[in-house]
Amino acid sequence: MRPLDGITVLALEQAVAAPFATRQLADLGARIIKVERPEVGDFARKYDRTVYGQSSHFIWLNRSKESLTLDLKQPSAKDILEKLIRKSDVFIQNLAPGAVDRLGFSRNKLQETKENIIICNISGYGSDGPYSSKKAYDLLIQCESGVVSITGSEDTPSKTGISIADIAAGMYSYSGILTALFQRERTGKGTVLDVSMLEALGEWMGFPAYFTHYGGNSPKRTGASHATIHPYGPFVAGDGKTVFLGIQNEREWKIFCSRVLEQPELVHDPKFISNSDRFANKDVLTEVINRRFSKLSSKEVIKRLDDSKIANARLNSVEEFFNHPQLAARNRWRDLNTPNGMVKSLVPPVTMDNFQPRMDPVPVVGADTESILLECGYSKANIRNLRDNKVI
Repeated sequence: MRPLDGITVLALEQAVAAPFATRQLADLGARIIKVERPEVGDFARKYDRTVYGQSSHFIWLNRSKESLTLDLKQPSAKDILEKLIRKSDVFIQNLAPGAVDRLGFSRNKLQETKENIIICNISGYGSDGPYSSKKAYDLLIQCESGVVSITGSEDTPSKTGISIADIAAGMYSYSGILTALFQRERTGKGTVLDVSMLEALGEWMGFPAYFTHYGGNSPKRTGASHATIHPYGPFVAGDGKTVFLGIQNEREWKIFCSRVLEQPELVHDPKFISNSDRFANKDVLTEVINRRFSKLSSKEVIKRLDDSKIANARLNSVEEFFNHPQLAARNRWRDLNTPNGMVKSLVPPVTMDNFQPRMDPVPVVGADTESILLECGYSKANIRNLRDNKVI
């Protein structure tokens, strides 16, 4: 038995944030009924065609779900949705600001239909305030939250390479729903969760926010190097490959000087006595390190660092990550069925005793429409009529 077996989630979801939350609930056994537009479905299905003609985002986010197509502008589709609300434990949505209310499914309507339902609304900026009706995409939230201002090189502000605003909102929605389910077990009452992308990513901005507001200066954009610690970042070995390392304290600094650089005298150099000194003289120290590393291959550098228990990493490509020996050794990949063939999918990162996460197929658009409607009491003749009228 999985932890969320028996829990039904009705999802008016699209793109990344809500689908990421519900996919994780599905991993734990929850039934996810994903409501999509007839024929076209979630627009994320068309983001790209890289996975056997399918969207990489959609394959990542939508395994183990049931796809129900509904044109929610039609009254008969709203009747179907209302029936499903009565059968659901959780209602989650991340449509455009105000869209759910305009469709007639406000908070009050949902709670009137199912008294103890858990409602999760994901938006860019929250349900009130001057930005509440403003459209929001991941890049824009990275800009508004200040992430772009501290990311990239000195000359070029940059977004992160993955959708961290969407992912943050999805993670807090997921943990919030789990908390609400636990609370309902104790009180019998549902609740309403309001998750904004700005506030979710804002939580991740804690360090730079404190550093800037109370210190008077924002962390500088330093590429792959750390904004306040040195040495912490990339260094080039003699074979031209880049090795990343991080020194966290004075004990590690002494070991690094004596065992890795084989220059123990650096410990007493006044330019490098403390991290603040090392950071103030980082250009000089980087030259010292690179000069020493230039006489070693990247494998030799990593061996010295490993032997000295100094944290380090190779600069892997995405494909090298996909083939990472640690993931292979821990058997972290599973075969996942998609409409166009089998793909490799990572097992969820939290491993728990006594159950295996669910990793069922990714659905085609509307794959489960008929079975869900039959379950709701519609006859096959009713379903044909709904299809003829483009309700489903």
